[in-house]
Amino acid sequence: MTTAPLPREGAYAGGPWLYETAKRAIDIAVALGVLVGLLPLWLLIALAIRLTSPGPVLHRAQVAGRNGRPFTYFKFRSMHADVDDAVQRRFRRDFIRNNRPYRVERTAAGEERPVYKVVDDRRITPLGKAIRKFGLDEAPQFLNVLRGEMSVVGPRPPLLWEVQYYRPWHWERLAVKPGITGPAQVRSRQGLPFDEMACLDIDYVRRRSLWLDLGIIVATPFAMLRDPGRN
Repeated sequence: MTTAPLPREGAYAGGPWLYETAKRAIDIAVALGVLVGLLPLWLLIALAIRLTSPGPVLHRAQVAGRNGRPFTYFKFRSMHADVDDAVQRRFRRDFIRNNRPYRVERTAAGEERPVYKVVDDRRITPLGKAIRKFGLDEAPQFLNVLRGEMSVVGPRPPLLWEVQYYRPWHWERLAVKPGITGPAQVRSRQGLPFDEMACLDIDYVRRRSLWLDLGIIVATPFAMLRDPGRN
C-alpha cells in the first residue's frame, strides 16, 4: 500500500529536445564548477581518507541508471573496507517491499517517529560520519554527471540488486537519469517511506522542467543545513 497518491499522467513541460539539451548543459556547468572550484577540498578529503583508514579512497558500486541500465558510480569511501553489509541488505529489502523503517524512535514529546535509514552504523568511520553529515561523500558522483550517467537533479540511483524488489509501478522512477539530488532529498534527508519517496520521484519524472530542476538545486543546500544527514 502506498503512503502517497500516485501523481497524474502528464508530459513534462518545455519539450523533450529543448529540455534535455538545456539540462545537459546545466549538468556539465555545475559538475565542472563543483569539481574544479572545490578541488582543494576534494584533495583534502581524499588525503584524510588515505591517512585515517586502510583501503581505497573511492567507493564504487553498481547501480541502476536510466531505464535500469547498470553503471558504476563513485563516492568517497566513508566505511571501513570489506565490511559485511547483510544488515543493510535486509533493511533495504524490507524497506522497499513493505516500507518498513529501520527502527522507531520516541521524541522528547513522547511521539513515535519512524527512522528510514540505518543509524549508528558501525561500518562508518569517524571521518565518514563527518563527510556524510553534509553529503560530501557524494561529490565524486559529479564525475558520473560528466560521463552522462547521472544528472545533477533526478531520483537517487538504487543499487543494482535492489530493483529485484521493486513493484511494477516503482520502475517509473527509473525513466530518467538518476540524480545527485532530487525531490525526496529536499523533502527529508532523514528518510521517507519507500512508496512516498517513489511517488515524489515519479511526480518529478512527469512534471520535470528547467524551473523545477533549478528550484531543487537552490533548495538542496538549505535542506542540508536544516536537516543534516543521519549516520
